[in-house]
Amino acid sequence: MPITIISVIISTHLPRQIRTKEFSLPGNFNKQTFIFAVVSLQTIFFLLQKSLYNLKIQKRIAALSILLLIAKMFAWYLTGSVAILTDAFESIVNVIAGLIGVYSLYVSAKPRDQDHPYGHGKAEFLSAAVEGALIAIAGFIIIYEAINNLIHPHSIKKLDYGIILVAITGLINYFAGAVCIRTGKRNNSLALISTGKHLQTDTWSTLGIVVGLILILITDLVWLDSIVAIGFSVFIIFTGYKILRSSIAGIMDEADTELLEKMVAMLNANRRENWVDLHNLRIIKYGGTIHLDCHLTVPWYLNVHEAHKEIDAVSELVKKEYGESVELFVHSDGCLDFSCKICTKTDCQVRQHPFEKKIEWTMENISTNRKHQV
Repeated sequence: MPITIISVIISTHLPRQIRTKEFSLPGNFNKQTFIFAVVSLQTIFFLLQKSLYNLKIQKRIAALSILLLIAKMFAWYLTGSVAILTDAFESIVNVIAGLIGVYSLYVSAKPRDQDHPYGHGKAEFLSAAVEGALIAIAGFIIIYEAINNLIHPHSIKKLDYGIILVAITGLINYFAGAVCIRTGKRNNSLALISTGKHLQTDTWSTLGIVVGLILILITDLVWLDSIVAIGFSVFIIFTGYKILRSSIAGIMDEADTELLEKMVAMLNANRRENWVDLHNLRIIKYGGTIHLDCHLTVPWYLNVHEAHKEIDAVSELVKKEYGESVELFVHSDGCLDFSCKICTKTDCQVRQHPFEKKIEWTMENISTNRKHQV
C-alpha cells in the first residue's frame, strides 16, 4: 500500500542550538515535534514579514502616485494639452490602483485561518484584475478626449513648462516601478509586480508624450497633440489587457507554464536513482506563496524514514531554487512491477524485469495522474 507523507516547509535558518541542544519536554511532546513546531512558526513569521514589507512598499507608491497626479494636473492646467491630460488620467488610475493594491496586500498579509486554510493571497489577483481593467478604461477615455480635441481643436500654451514637469514625473515613475518589480519578484507578489509594470508603462507613455510635445513646440502643429494621445492610449489599453489576463489566470489557477518548465528542468538535472518517477505535479499560486504537490514513486521496500529522506531531498531542491515561500506536499508511492523497466537503480535485489529505458520527465508526463511506464 502506498505511504502518504506530507513534507512541510523546512526552514534553513533554524538556529543551531535548536537543532543540537537537548530539551526537557513533557512526556507527550517529543523533541521532533518541538522542532517541527518551531520550524512551522518560523516560516509563518517569515511569510508574514514579507507580506508586511510588500504592504509598506505599496503604501509609499500610493502616496507617491498622489503627488505625481497633482504635478501632472498642474501641467495640464498650464498648457491645456490633451496629451498631458492623457498622462494625468493615467496617474488617476495609478492612485486608484495604488489604494486598491494597499488594501489587497493588507488582506493577503493576514495569516491563514479556518475559513481560508491556504491564506488570503488570492486577494492580490483580484487587485491586479481591477487595476488592469482601470488601465484599459482610462485608455478608452483618453481616445475619446483626443478625438474630441481633433474635431474641436484648442490652443496650447506654456508647453515648455509642461514638458519639464511631465518629464520629471516620468523619471520618478520609472525608478518607483523598478523598485516595485524587484520587490515583487523577490517576494512573489503579483500585486507589486503589476503596480511596477503599470508605473513603468506610465513612464514609456510619458516619454512618448514628451517627444510629441517637443515636436509640437518645434513645428507648431497642434493636431499632433491628439495623435500622440491616441497612439499611447492604444499602448495603455494593451498593457491593461495583459495585467487583466495575468490576474484572471491566477484566480482560475491556470497552469504557470514557465514555472513548470523551470521546475521540470531542475528536477531532471538533480534526479536521484530512488526517484523512479514523478507524476501528478501541480503548482498553485496564492499571492506570494507557491503551493506545490506531487506524487513521487520510490522503491516499494523503503521504510517510512527512508522514503521521507527522498522527499526531503526534493524539498531542499525546491527550496534552494524558489526560497522559503514554497509549501511542498508530496505523496510517496511504492513502485510496481512495470516500474522496473524504467528504474535506473543498479543495486535493486527485488527487480522483476530488466531495465529498458530511462524516461525523461517532461511537462506532459510529470503533470499526468499516473505512474510512468514504457
